[in-house]
Amino acid sequence: MGALVCEERGPPALKEAKGVDQMASSKSLAVRPVRNGHGIVAAKPFRQGVVIVEIKGKIVTAGEVWRYWEIDPRLGENCFRYDEDHYLDPNGEIGQYANHSCNPNAGIVRKGRRLILKAIAPIAAGEEVTHDYSTLLGGDDVWKMRCNCGESNCRRVVGNIGKLPAAMVRTYRRLGIVPDFILASR
Repeated sequence: MGALVCEERGPPALKEAKGVDQMASSKSLAVRPVRNGHGIVAAKPFRQGVVIVEIKGKIVTAGEVWRYWEIDPRLGENCFRYDEDHYLDPNGEIGQYANHSCNPNAGIVRKGRRLILKAIAPIAAGEEVTHDYSTLLGGDDVWKMRCNCGESNCRRVVGNIGKLPAAMVRTYRRLGIVPDFILASR
């Protein structure tokens, strides 16, 4: 329905974020250089199951995200699928630095009208906080990107939820990090 077609996703330059230091919740997170540009790094350890941070931003339509791509592709690259027809634009917030991993330590959970980044594994201080982009890409999304996460289980290409191995989908469902509308689109 509201899916987007795009080729690659990556964080915009750090200098473009306003108030990066104020983005971190209680000094528990920082934006730092990581393997793939800049990312969210834990400034303190997080236990599995705890909320790391709310992903804040402006709710926009798929049409608005398309306009972002026309103006400056970096504006559209970091939007999160929010529901069937809307996206969350985290521009200027810490969520714009949320990077992908094929072996993530966090996941995005929808709580009411909020998107929450939740630890799905213990996260040490100094470790990058990552999630699997595929958990927010419905079967109607044709977006994909080459993966450079460096994990031993790297899939090499990140695509929609339908491209994930069935065992991984079951694990992610058990962890509660795949929204129902994404599962329904498979």
